[in-house]
Amino acid sequence: MCGIAGIFHCGTIKPVDPQRVERMCDALVHRGPDGAGVWTAPGVGLGHRRLSIIDVEGSPQPMHSTDGRAVIVFNGEIYNFRELRRELEGEGARFHTDGDTEVILAAWQRWGPDCLQRLNGMFAFALYDRTERTLFLARDRFGVKPLFMAHLSDGSVAFASELKGLLAHPLLRREADPLAVEDYLTWGYVPDHRSILKGVEKLPAGHFRVLKHDTPPAAPRRWWEISFADRRKGSERDLEAELLHHLREAVTSRMVADVPLGAFLSGGVDSSSVVALMSEASRDPVRTCSIGFDVASLDETSYASQVAELFGTDHEARQVSADQFDSIDSLAAMFDEPFADASALPTWRVCQLARESVTVALSGDGADEAMAGYRRQVFFAHEERVRRLLPESFRRNVLGPLGRIYPKADWAPRPLRAKSTLLALAENGAKGYARGLSVVPPELRELLYSSAMRRKIGDYRAEDPLVEAMMKAPARSGLDRAQYADLTFWLPGDILTKVDRTSMAVSLEAREPLLDHRLVEFAATLPERMRVRGTQGKYLLKHAMRRYLPDDILYRPKQGFVTPIADWLRGPLAQQARGIAGSAALARTGWFDTVRISHMADAHISGRADNSRILWQLLMLDRTLAKLGISA
Repeated sequence: MCGIAGIFHCGTIKPVDPQRVERMCDALVHRGPDGAGVWTAPGVGLGHRRLSIIDVEGSPQPMHSTDGRAVIVFNGEIYNFRELRRELEGEGARFHTDGDTEVILAAWQRWGPDCLQRLNGMFAFALYDRTERTLFLARDRFGVKPLFMAHLSDGSVAFASELKGLLAHPLLRREADPLAVEDYLTWGYVPDHRSILKGVEKLPAGHFRVLKHDTPPAAPRRWWEISFADRRKGSERDLEAELLHHLREAVTSRMVADVPLGAFLSGGVDSSSVVALMSEASRDPVRTCSIGFDVASLDETSYASQVAELFGTDHEARQVSADQFDSIDSLAAMFDEPFADASALPTWRVCQLARESVTVALSGDGADEAMAGYRRQVFFAHEERVRRLLPESFRRNVLGPLGRIYPKADWAPRPLRAKSTLLALAENGAKGYARGLSVVPPELRELLYSSAMRRKIGDYRAEDPLVEAMMKAPARSGLDRAQYADLTFWLPGDILTKVDRTSMAVSLEAREPLLDHRLVEFAATLPERMRVRGTQGKYLLKHAMRRYLPDDILYRPKQGFVTPIADWLRGPLAQQARGIAGSAALARTGWFDTVRISHMADAHISGRADNSRILWQLLMLDRTLAKLGISA
């Protein structure tokens, strides 16, 4: 795992200052503390920070092809590089290293952009072709590895693994994009189609981009997309056997490393399944780690210990205080862009624990998106059946008004929290799912913004790109479209961003075997009854893993990492909650109705309402703006 950065001049060939590229790479030292390199030529500069995983002593970067035609900087892992190497050697290629970077170079020279279809892995790389004088930028199918790009005033394009790499370039403007603020308030993160800074882009997952010296920058091109358009036929037994085959292949392929390797173990279905299959494939005990909390309702370590004992893993658990609020500034610096998923705090802690003994850790991320494991997906599948039964006019004219007057009852038992369900049913399926997925609904955002901010945002609504993606998805059902949205929108923007930044902050490589594209492509073809059965999601996965895991692991209610932000904002962070409206960073922007925010903070602190999620979002936005020195 590594950090990459570079500069490319479009429309001209200007010299690139190697020290400028070096400074961009130095900002990414946490991603690659084991080595560094910079290469420049007229109009281009490539830089690299290395975390050694494969071929520890070899494979320095930037790496040149054998014939000197191509140069590459690469962040990630190619899990099938040995198979590709044998194929390429059979066609005459010669290799001087034992790693995967040189295989990408040879694959590019043999197949061009089509080489991406042959790569099984997580990656973001930049490859300069000295003959064609073009820069080829590519990102993996799901966006496991990030790649930021910025168009600068001198006509160049700069790129880096994280925004902080671009921030090291003196020509980068630090002007906030109001539409990104609308996106952030809606989702709790800035999705991949936007950046908090104007002029900065993220290369979308499953896309590549070709830059040339003599033409303006070309738009990114999609090279892969998940499809739910087909359905696999076969008995449940046959489908289960095929699923297990893909699971085993995904896990074992990600166990290749020349450094210590382990796994995160929460005691949930996904991480427990990964550990079970690792134990099956390993002659030595698997190293596992888990984090617990000193609040019993948040602690899952007993389940993790149960799984560790079942498979005889070399397990380490550590209990941390739920009061981690003193890490807010570190978190803001880690993510660069505002990021309000509070589970980032415990994720960071478990990465710190893992890094004490391993350099690579396998996680269970991706199964919920790929196999319908989220409660919202199951609910949505049932809502879609209701939509088909009820006339649109009744849903719009009766359920909509009823939902608007129904009280918001977060404190009530789940069956009585009907407000969001009624409002969702009044919409079409895509709009209803977007509403359910959002953190702050459009009505509340409208109230929070100042009149000046509302003018800046105009007609744009953050839900629009998600709704459009769902409507155009290669899918056959509402459940398909919900999973497509989670895989292409939520997963890269929230889950994978969280895991990448928190793991890389401690120089740990995290691998996601349940996002093996062959596994996910298979899961997307499963009949709905193999994904959702009654109120249970991930039906086939759970059924397949019954040979390894007990039912109290497979079928217990989903919990996940929970952080008690509501209590923090009434207790140790109460003063900060009261001060959000008047904070210097937010006040300078003029984006918000500060009086309304003050009332929301008072209502939360007094216990009259639970406004913790929006207050946490505003607090993280404030800290990020202050860290970056962003202007409105």
